[in-house]
This record gives sequence, structure tokens and C-alpha cells, in this order.
Amino acid sequence: MRLSRIARSSVALGFGLLAGLISGCATTSPTINSESEPTADGLYKVTGIDADEAWAQPNVDMARYSKIILQTIDIEYRPGGETRLHRFAHSQRGPFEVPEHRRDDFRIFAEEELLEELGGSRRFTLVDEPSADTLHVTFRLLDLVSYVPPDLPGPREFSVAEYGEATLVMELRESMTEKSIVRVVDRRAAEAGDRSAHVYDRLDSPADPRRMFREFAQLFRQRLDEISELDAQSSARASLHDGHSFTIAGSGVE
Repeated sequence: MRLSRIARSSVALGFGLLAGLISGCATTSPTINSESEPTADGLYKVTGIDADEAWAQPNVDMARYSKIILQTIDIEYRPGGETRLHRFAHSQRGPFEVPEHRRDDFRIFAEEELLEELGGSRRFTLVDEPSADTLHVTFRLLDLVSYVPPDLPGPREFSVAEYGEATLVMELRESMTEKSIVRVVDRRAAEAGDRSAHVYDRLDSPADPRRMFREFAQLFRQRLDEISELDAQSSARASLHDGHSFTIAGSGVE
């Protein structure tokens, strides 16, 4: 049976769409770029990850690790910022200065949200004791800015599109040796999403800053899940270059 020109075109279009869907569904796994310059501590660039930048040891096999210890939480704030909300402001301005008396609260929010997020991981179990299959995890937020006003005198209508932004740094080290095996750096905004049109009447409550750290905790877990797909096969490709001479370059994160 012959197909008409229109029918043949429809079939070709159908196969093209199917191929596009299959291609679109395909995901790329993180891979170590063995041709990149290593950092001072011997990490190589990782490609195939959504983060801005990532590095890993050339022989790392993340399948070896099943446990994590949350070792360090560090938050560094951008200096300056507005100290109060303008009298008639009803929408996002700033960034606002985070006063010293709120920074202890912010660190508590970060720890609580991070522990809750990591506690729900299907890939890693939170533990307290180091072992051969356990990683020390460092969570750092650098250059944090907040778009949530620090204090509001009484009920006040105000809406935000973003809670804040920061550079997220994730460091993974072997718990027995403290050898650094993975570093991920990612600059992101904690967006309010569908809450951007929501009107807040009491922004001096801790609920809204907590949401900001919940967003960063979720991003941290996403990056941890992504980098955990590094396996011996991708690492082996990098180890082929172990005997070569490289110029040592810094990672940009101390």
C-alpha cells in the first residue's frame, strides 16, 4: 500500500517528534573532565551537572558512600544593605541588612532545614560517627543577601518575589581521612515562586527567613543527589591522565 505525500510527511513528522521526545527525556550523568586543570587539592572539573561549577577527585566512586555527617554550616553576609523598610513600600526592595541579633536565628534556621532535608534522602543516611563509607558534609552560603525586611512595626502588607540569594558551596570529604573529594559552587536566588503574589502581614515573624533557608537546603540536596551519580566508570576516564603534568590552579573557594 502506497502512502500519499501528505501521509508520508505525517509519518516522518511523527518519527521526528518521537525522536525529539526521546532525546529530550535523555539525561546526562556527571562526568569528570580529565583534561581540565586540577585545583590545588587535586580536584578536576565535573560536567553534566546543573551547578555553576563542580570539581571531584579523579578516582572517586560515590557508590562507595552511603552515610553523611553534617560537619559544618557557615553563612557569610554581604556587607551593607537597607536597615529598614520605607514607609509606603509594599513590594520587594532591598537588599536589607541582616542585623547581628538575627544572624544566630538564621544559622539555626539553616541547620534545622538542612537536617530535615538531608534526613529525607533515599541515597544517604545521616549519622554521627565517621567510617569508611561516610562523608563529612560542609554547607556554606557566601555573599548572602536578604530581600526580607528585618523588622516591621505591627501588621503590614508586603510581598516578595525572592527571599534572598547566595553562593552555595558544598564540600564532601572522606570522614576517616578528611580528604576532599567533591566541591560544588552554585549562585542561586531563593525564589518565592507562586507565593510572590502573597501578602505578608507580619514579616517580623521567623517564618519567611526560614523559607529562604528551606530553598537553599532543597538546592543542597539536589546537588548532592546529582553529584552522587559519579561512579567508577566516569572516574576511570579521568584517571587515564594521572601521570600527566598539569599547572596547578586554585578553585576560587578557600
